[in-house]
Amino acid sequence: MPVSVASNPLVGASPAMREIYNDLLLVGRSKATVLIRGESGTGKELIAQLIHARSPRAKKPFIRVNCAALSETLIESELFGHEKGAFTGAVQMKKGRFELAHRGTIFLDEVGDLPLSVQVKLLRVIQEMEFERVGGTQTLSVDVRVIAATHRDLEKAILEGLYRQDLYYRLSVIPIQIPPLRERVEDIGPLVRYFLDKFNAENEKTVVLSREMIDLLSRYHWPGNVRELENCMERLVVLTRGGPVTLKNIPNGMSAYFNDIQQVTIKPKRDKQQGSLSDSMQDIEREALKEALERCAWVQAKAGRLLGLTPRQVAYKMKKYALASKEPV
Repeated sequence: MPVSVASNPLVGASPAMREIYNDLLLVGRSKATVLIRGESGTGKELIAQLIHARSPRAKKPFIRVNCAALSETLIESELFGHEKGAFTGAVQMKKGRFELAHRGTIFLDEVGDLPLSVQVKLLRVIQEMEFERVGGTQTLSVDVRVIAATHRDLEKAILEGLYRQDLYYRLSVIPIQIPPLRERVEDIGPLVRYFLDKFNAENEKTVVLSREMIDLLSRYHWPGNVRELENCMERLVVLTRGGPVTLKNIPNGMSAYFNDIQQVTIKPKRDKQQGSLSDSMQDIEREALKEALERCAWVQAKAGRLLGLTPRQVAYKMKKYALASKEPV
């Protein structure tokens, strides 16, 4: 059953998502700092909103900061504010996001992109709830719940000297890992139905998908995760003129997109003695990985780009499925 905040639902019945649902209430009631991890498009901000909505701070501000969207020269001013005359263009005092989030929640999206100089000051705020505005000398105190999110490998960044280990431990008091959509295939069908209903209502349409279309969408690896699936469903609804959408009447504006999907999607092999769903999905994943590697001459980086995986993920899955370049085709 979807968990909702405002008009945004968290749809999914997979074991991984059910575990996250079960933890949300407990996490929301606490004051602990939360680090949400997952690939782009998995719904990290939605999880943060749900935590805030289930907290005693629900009626207070929820302030979002995209750390990756701000330059190194602006991020400190955005987070902590600045005094009038602190730098060229600072014609008046400006409150930072931490001040605006007082008694509420601040969501630091893409916190893995913060420069080291700002990481030091962020660590102090989390530890002491105190800071100074840029160009100021007055120490300000705030009461803020910090929720952070990143898609980056912070452990690797620490080893490379790009991320502070002490900040990492302060942020990840409560770690939440959101699995990519390809690892929770059970959620694709419910998400397809939800987005179809949503965009049909918005566009006053009644677009439906054929069984073969839903099967294809369920086998695709979705490198853009839920965000890509949502965009796909909206475009289908907007561009479809009428009748059920099948593989033979895909809207012209999406034919190339679905051709690409079909090229990297393996049809499941039917067998009279089928195993469990988990076994079947692993068979599909293994065949998709093997086909991609063969198409890319077993160059892991190229196969990863084709499948929306990192080279490290490709290497892990090759080991998991005992795939090697010497394997006969």
